[in-house]
Amino acid sequence: MPTPASVALRAAVHDALVADAALAAVLGGPKVYDEPPRGAAFPYVTLGEARVADFAAGSEPAQEHQLTLHAWSRQGGHREAHAIAGALLQALDDAPLALTDHALVNFRFAVADVRREADGRTYHALVRFRAVTEPV
Repeated sequence: MPTPASVALRAAVHDALVADAALAAVLGGPKVYDEPPRGAAFPYVTLGEARVADFAAGSEPAQEHQLTLHAWSRQGGHREAHAIAGALLQALDDAPLALTDHALVNFRFAVADVRREADGRTYHALVRFRAVTEPV
């Protein structure tokens, strides 16, 4: 269930990725989507699944977020998917993202997986981050 903090976090992540020159260079433009447009040209990144949990310490409210980003490539081989995953890590790990009405305590890389999809042509990188937010 989306919370105001998770909505603010997704918006800040999207804005940071669209503005990142190194990621845009790998993608061939600012191709970062919630839902890719029909016929979107590869490669691109989508904002994926989010999990939100209570992370309160005593009377101090906080939320823990797990956010998955998806990188999609059809370059032929895994190299481009790995390059995009690396660019996502560089752009976001410990980034000082500005969230509307919330404070970002931290935003850290958790894990990445790169795999070939069943079609045999598409490589898919899943890059997961963990964040903690507090209301302001």
